[in-house]
Amino acid sequence: MSNHEHRTAEQQARRATPGRHWTPQEQLHQDALGRYLVAIAGAASAKSTEERGSAPGEASAAPSAPAVAEVPAKEPAVLRVRDVMQVPAVSVPGDMPFLDVARTLARERLSSVPVVDADDHVIGVVSESDLLAKAAVTAEPRRHGPVGRLRQHRLYDKSHGDTAATLMTFPPVTVHPAQRVADAAWTAAHRRLKRLPVTDYHGRLVGVVSRRDLLQALVRDDADILAEVESLVGRHLAEPGTVEVVVENGVVTMTGRPDSAALPELLASVRDVDDVVDVVARFGTN
Repeated sequence: MSNHEHRTAEQQARRATPGRHWTPQEQLHQDALGRYLVAIAGAASAKSTEERGSAPGEASAAPSAPAVAEVPAKEPAVLRVRDVMQVPAVSVPGDMPFLDVARTLARERLSSVPVVDADDHVIGVVSESDLLAKAAVTAEPRRHGPVGRLRQHRLYDKSHGDTAATLMTFPPVTVHPAQRVADAAWTAAHRRLKRLPVTDYHGRLVGVVSRRDLLQALVRDDADILAEVESLVGRHLAEPGTVEVVVENGVVTMTGRPDSAALPELLASVRDVDDVVDVVARFGTN
């Protein structure tokens, strides 16, 4: 990803900066969100490049001489939805009463749940928002004026339902187990969904993937980065114990008194590690 795309993604993550100072926990959340947006922007850029490269009607130049067969380089493994989805997935039948749906969400601590038919096909998704609308109408059945009714016609109609099928949002937005995690994350971000049902090619529910699942898959945590950097230190330095490594929010800080001859290659390798945001070298002299 270019520096411009990186800066744009960070600006999007910080656009809603509060007037007060962030607490340490909020700062960690914002940093993680920034790295998530960078990953999403990278996935979108790669997808756009692929689409341009395979545009229909483009003629490919024929080789002037027989090409020598080359052994293709091994491509890095691509994470798929099936690698990160939650199985089994909690679901509710279409005829489940409103109160039982609410109890299911509360008991399972979920923000939404897929609604399935008798054959386990996903027919919709019922969320906390759908239940809140129903609860509001139950508590205050009087409608707003004509303008309010026109503006929120569908919401009011749904809120008068009594079962999951009459309260749910449809058609459902789903993903397939073989889809790339990056594409599923783009769908979740674009549609502003916290959870996505995962269905097979026949539309049957096989799992659920959440934004947290996608975030953890796209953005490596500090422990994973630390393990890879320490492995690089062991490969590049004759005495790896002379370097101490700390990773915080993707920033790698390296301190110690290592052999200076091996440092340039080591630092270049560390900067190439996936999800390393920056490398801070604080080395003393022997």
